Amino acid sequence: MDSYLIQIRGQVDVNDLNPLSPHQMTVIHMEPSATWVRICTDQSGMIGILRHLHNLGLTLQSILQEDQKNELEKENDR
Repeated sequence: MDSYLIQIRGQVDVNDLNPLSPHQMTVIHMEPSATWVRICTDQSGMIGILRHLHNLGLTLQSILQEDQKNELEKENDR
């Protein structure tokens, strides 16, 4: 399984995300303009999560696989 970071527009309560979600999400950072959640799942699980978030009417701003985030941070540090 892989770990993904999903950035959702606006502030979203984890209690609104998880009740009917196929996988549990954890809020890792929240600011007025966006909420970052982490989820551990495989690729087919991500499809279910994306459908779930879409059905809730949420706007996704980015999706990163955890390894990609670490690589981007390394590049920005150079």
